Amino acid sequence: MEMMIRVIAIIIEVVILMAITFAVLNGVRLTAFDLGIGQKYSKVLALAFLTIGIIVVVFFIAHLTTFYPPG
Repeated sequence: MEMMIRVIAIIIEVVILMAITFAVLNGVRLTAFDLGIGQKYSKVLALAFLTIGIIVVVFFIAHLTTFYPPG
């Protein structure tokens, strides 16, 4: 039972961290557009932020599964 609670807690934390990561990267993207980066770079920025987001989420998952207290 403790293992199931640990897995559920890790999943909830990863979902929350994914939402925070999305919000931060979307804010950076909007700021970049406000600073004058044109629409012609939108696909490049989307790909860059997608890559950064995947790397951050993989780090979160690795960190949580390694260092989350065992019950």
